[in-house]
Amino acid sequence: MISNLLRRSRAALAITVATGAILTVASPAQAVSGPPTLAASAFVMDGTTGTTLSSKLGDTKREVASTTKIMTAYVVLTTPGIDLNKRVTVQQEYLDYVYREGGSSAHLKAGATPTVRRLLYALMLPSGCDAAYALADTFGSGTTRAARVADFIAKMNAKAKTLGMANTTYDSFDGISPAGKGQSTARDLAKLTRAAMKGTTFKSVVKTTSYSSDGTSTDATWTNTNLLIKPGHAYQTPGAIGVKTGSGTAAGQCLVFSVTRNGKTIIGVLLKSDDRYPDAIKLTDWALGPAAGAPAKRSIDRTPDVLD
Repeated sequence: MISNLLRRSRAALAITVATGAILTVASPAQAVSGPPTLAASAFVMDGTTGTTLSSKLGDTKREVASTTKIMTAYVVLTTPGIDLNKRVTVQQEYLDYVYREGGSSAHLKAGATPTVRRLLYALMLPSGCDAAYALADTFGSGTTRAARVADFIAKMNAKAKTLGMANTTYDSFDGISPAGKGQSTARDLAKLTRAAMKGTTFKSVVKTTSYSSDGTSTDATWTNTNLLIKPGHAYQTPGAIGVKTGSGTAAGQCLVFSVTRNGKTIIGVLLKSDDRYPDAIKLTDWALGPAAGAPAKRSIDRTPDVLD
């Protein structure tokens, strides 16, 4: 046994001498360094290059709740010949569905005819599952509502495959997954978000703090659930430009965020966090440095969250 070890050592030494390089083997599961977080999975990507900056169980499959709606919006916005001014009639079934499932709602009115553009704000700001249903029913193909919704979800999965989201499966248009089969990973969500943020409409929607429902909802104005961009809030983060919240019993607190600061943009994902906003701020300051005029270390007191 000793002679075998010596032979292997000599062989390794010969390779080193011949190539002038020292070879090291790293485990593929080894995490990229980054600050500790309370999230079960955390991932930070360079928004420009797609380079991984930090990863904590970034390839572990988890339920992702309403962050699913990033893909819902992406499918709609990448539809060939998309007409954002097209009117969509809100069906009572969309509202009944939200009531049955206990989902987050944009409180759309049955019979109202919002444009596709307004439905995207209803989808991404208050995280309306009713808006998600309306979009899936409109942009799916089929002769029945069930067939159109199934086709739309198939389009979501096809987009995921195209984007290289190898560990993602969608089984709903809004993240409500009764069987828990709708799953993704922090890395996959970052890939999706990087692609979506290249679109001017998507980027404009997710960085908006409030938007008029124009009478299509019982809410006069929809407010963004993302506290990183909420003016005057303790969690407001300089340079934050989106993206989407999500929460659920199995999914926990989820957050996909993007920040541009000091000439650099990051995309971050937190899944099953117990304190998502302080986690996001910590990762942002680590990756981008403090905002101009801000202290190098920022004290963040935990405040009530807007759950979605």
